[in-house]
Amino acid sequence: MDFRFTPAEEAWRQELRTFLRQELPRWYREEGDPEDWTVSEEAWEFSTRFVRKVGQKGWLAVAWPKEWGGQERSYIEQTIFAEEMAYHRAPLGRATMGTRIVGPTIIVHGTDEQKREHLPPIAAGEVVWCQGFSEPNSGSDLASLQTRAVPDGDDFVITGTKIWTSGAHKADFCLLAARTNPDAPKHRGISLFIVPMRAPGITVVPVIDMRDAHYFNQVFFDNVRVPRRNLIGQQDRGWYAIVTTLDFERSGVERSAEARRVLEELVEYARTTTRNGRSLSSDPVVRHKLADLAIETEVARMLAYRVASMQARGLIPNYESSMSKLFGSELSQRVATTGLELLGLAGVLVKGSKWAKLKGRLQWMWLESFANTIRAGTSEIQRNIIAVRGLGLPR
Repeated sequence: MDFRFTPAEEAWRQELRTFLRQELPRWYREEGDPEDWTVSEEAWEFSTRFVRKVGQKGWLAVAWPKEWGGQERSYIEQTIFAEEMAYHRAPLGRATMGTRIVGPTIIVHGTDEQKREHLPPIAAGEVVWCQGFSEPNSGSDLASLQTRAVPDGDDFVITGTKIWTSGAHKADFCLLAARTNPDAPKHRGISLFIVPMRAPGITVVPVIDMRDAHYFNQVFFDNVRVPRRNLIGQQDRGWYAIVTTLDFERSGVERSAEARRVLEELVEYARTTTRNGRSLSSDPVVRHKLADLAIETEVARMLAYRVASMQARGLIPNYESSMSKLFGSELSQRVATTGLELLGLAGVLVKGSKWAKLKGRLQWMWLESFANTIRAGTSEIQRNIIAVRGLGLPR
């Protein structure tokens, strides 16, 4: 096995870094965060401009065919793109739902009409998508969802509610899972739809998280009409498309890249900070903790590149994606917890506080890390998938 990148892949990485140095202003490189849009309208506008610049270069979906706005690059090059953007904290949040989850699902299961209509705007960064899967009583057991889609002529009429819908208040479209056959076994009566978020009957209610950020929402659907042509895949067979969607959602290299950036900042902090007359980095306990996290960060990176390698060979990752998601999301918790231990009481200060350390990012990261092991499938669900599908253990 060769872990080295090809000269072309290394050149691609350098091209991305040059672009980021040119396009991300100094103030953003020092102070910015990709999720600033959850607390600031100005940050949302900045993200919008940046995403469209990236989209104009055909980079948002670099592995897609050129006819859909991509560059037909390899999956490895697409992963390099995601890694560099995450490491440099590029504000791509408004685009990732479309490029990483919705677009690949439409490519695999969508009609030619759906591909022509939706893939180019996603690749150009012109539209924002959200994902309507979880419900108040259907989270980990997603197949128990109760939102209904009832056929009515050339339409489906959707009624129900979704929750934890990230970015729904900014979204143009929703990738929605709804029950179309209440009498079928729960995995066999579900369908997947493209729903315009401006459709009559949709109400979006903010859910403010413990960071005081508006990221999540609850969305109510009151007799919302959706054309039958917006059905993705076969009616009542949407669970198979959903599984594809979740595999794409769980396979990101971003987690390891974000952890590596924070870890590098913690190492520098330990090297330059003294307590009781000596640097933190001279404490063997601190050194061992940081060394362990460095190893774990590289493990998370390799798990993510394994997924990309499988995609490059025409395989659809399954339990391999769960391994990447599980390890990466729990790594973010360990990095954040270790960081707060190193920073002490100053580490819990919010961004903008006079005495906050490392721009207040550790407090933000620590609070967010709890959601990381829940959204896109809890750690318990990921372990079950790995056990059953990866190790062949009984249910």
